[in-house]
Amino acid sequence: MDSLSNIFNSIIGNIYLKFLFILVVSTLVALIVKFIVRQVLKPLAKKTKTKIDDLVIKSISSIIFYVVIVLGFKVGIQHFEFETAVYSSIVNSLFILIIVVMLLRIITNFSKHWLSEWASKTESTADDRLIPLVAKILKAITIILGFFFIFDTWNINLSPLLATAGIAGIAIGFAVRDSLANILGGIQLVLDKTFKVGDKVELESGEMGEILDIGIRSTKLRTYDNEVIYIPNGSLANTKIKNFTVPDLTVRVNVNFGVEYGSDPEKVRSVVLDAIKKIDTVIEPPEPVVQFLNMGDSSLDFVARVWVKNWTEAYSTKLTVTDEIYNALNKANIGIPFPTRTIYTKSDD
Repeated sequence: MDSLSNIFNSIIGNIYLKFLFILVVSTLVALIVKFIVRQVLKPLAKKTKTKIDDLVIKSISSIIFYVVIVLGFKVGIQHFEFETAVYSSIVNSLFILIIVVMLLRIITNFSKHWLSEWASKTESTADDRLIPLVAKILKAITIILGFFFIFDTWNINLSPLLATAGIAGIAIGFAVRDSLANILGGIQLVLDKTFKVGDKVELESGEMGEILDIGIRSTKLRTYDNEVIYIPNGSLANTKIKNFTVPDLTVRVNVNFGVEYGSDPEKVRSVVLDAIKKIDTVIEPPEPVVQFLNMGDSSLDFVARVWVKNWTEAYSTKLTVTDEIYNALNKANIGIPFPTRTIYTKSDD
């Protein structure tokens, strides 16, 4: 016991031996921590439902060893009296770099996971481009903050650099303002789920068509004349959009028609309903209805309302309903008027 006590006292009294002792202990601790992370925490993380713990452990498992080593080295050099500030700055810089590398790995692993789990489930390319873009932005922010902390460790004044960067940032912001608005608009469209690829939409400006793609900067809309319109996402995010596919794919088709004065409204309803209920694309429920709207200038105005199971059948069904109503009215001898004007003339006699 006395010999062990003497050895320990000699180690404590000698700063070099103390430094070596701390490094050996920190190495052992680092090996133990690495073993626990890989052999204990990893299997436990696989048993949980969430993938977050798996990704975090995967990111830190290969670098946690160096974190503990650097921390031990940082504790060890504090006992030296010569050039302590310089060595302390070096060790702090190494520690910051290791933390930056660990954060970059976490961002990379999370972006890959989200790209495979989330973006692959959607037909839109916006999230395919958005996730890597966000990952790059987070990596850039992490690296910049890392350099700021390193500069602060070496007592380097960053005020002039920050002032220059602020002026340059304002200039760049004005230059790319529209592009940033479109990118943020694309992010908003993806997060709000305003529409998805394949949806039929009508814009406030009147364009109607099918969504081909939702990009990070613009959205492609194919009209029914087979024209592709590229719309900036910044404009889409601030306009009214009618989506025909929500809350579900069913859509109502309205066909207006008129009959001549003197016609029996009940007979008109009966004749038209019998005709449109036979159309294959018309679904029930909701049942088709024929409504007497008003007494117009030259006709009694009606509307036939039917439902179809998919918006892709709406236009063809409207044409079929129009044909069937015309034929049914003619067959039932119900007159279909055309606009007329009665002119009265007065002679001097």
